Amino acid sequence: MIYVDISAAVHSRAGLGRYSEGLASALLASQPGQHTLFYNQGLSGRFPSSLPVTSPQRRVNLGYKPWRMAVLLGQRSRIPFNRLVPDAKLFHSTEHLLLPLRGIPTVLTVHDLIYKLYPAYHKKLNYWYLNQAMPLFCRRASAIIAVSEATKQDIVKYYGLDPSKVHVVYEAASSHFEPPSPARIAQVRQTYDLPSRFLVHLSTIEPRKNLDRLLDALLTLRQSFPNLHLVLAGGKGWLYQDFFARIEAEGLSDFVVSLGWVPDEDLPAILAAADLAVQPSLYEGFGLPILEHMASGQVVAASSYSSHPEVGGDAAAYFDPTDVDEMTAVIRRLLHDREEYHYRRELGLKQARKFSWERAAQETTAVYEKLLAK
Repeated sequence: MIYVDISAAVHSRAGLGRYSEGLASALLASQPGQHTLFYNQGLSGRFPSSLPVTSPQRRVNLGYKPWRMAVLLGQRSRIPFNRLVPDAKLFHSTEHLLLPLRGIPTVLTVHDLIYKLYPAYHKKLNYWYLNQAMPLFCRRASAIIAVSEATKQDIVKYYGLDPSKVHVVYEAASSHFEPPSPARIAQVRQTYDLPSRFLVHLSTIEPRKNLDRLLDALLTLRQSFPNLHLVLAGGKGWLYQDFFARIEAEGLSDFVVSLGWVPDEDLPAILAAADLAVQPSLYEGFGLPILEHMASGQVVAASSYSSHPEVGGDAAAYFDPTDVDEMTAVIRRLLHDREEYHYRRELGLKQARKFSWERAAQETTAVYEKLLAK
């Protein structure tokens, strides 16, 4: 039996959770009866509603931090956790946490090296843990899946791994991200009391998302577009307090709207209702919101850093995320030039269709089969 760790999906609807849920669903569909879902239930975890409850499952019930420490200590002490995964032929960790197992090949998905490249953007304890654990996990894994070429290059560079050990498998937008009807957009506009004109940003709010510079751009843009708002869709991550303090201190709350976490069924219409999506992040392992915007029929102005160009292709309009003037100019151009906007919208729909969880499952299974054949 191949075990797939879906703990991230049990505890989060953010990026890692979307990845493990999407991949697990596609793997179960592609090879029925071949996979067991493994997860740490923790104190408040919920089994994802999109996954079949009848699928084989194994779980542990520890708090988030105790479980992470137990896994790290097990790896350091070479204490195998095999009893937790009986009859396992292979174990795949879809987040940055690799069980110590003896005689069983393991696959580790590495999403990013943010903690290495931007240490100031992590909580101190999380920074300490990841810097202690990830080099060890990467060495111990039989194979690594990176979610982009940019992430693969970072892993090879900073951990000195053999490039042949690292396999790039792209993520995808969920199938419910598609262009909504005008009626659905109107309904969601009313439900969320959305402004008449707005930029939309979809992400968990944290410092690397570069939202302070987006605010600077918005202030300049409002001189030409006085009704332009910024709508933030996504929960609060960490170290977000200064960002919201600035909004309060500078009186920006009249035109900066934070929706918080939004149910998946409402997201496509919110994204499509906007005048433009903006993704100014300084670093993304993959950048799934770009695909979610495009699949919903929205054009994206995006940072040119890290993996964004891999994901957005020719459809997104890019800017240097550290250059507020350039960011402002790109956004202004797309707001003015509707011909370019509609051209990029069509490119975006085509670009999003290049990525699918079915393809990700096939490529992930190929990694499994290569290990099992040894």
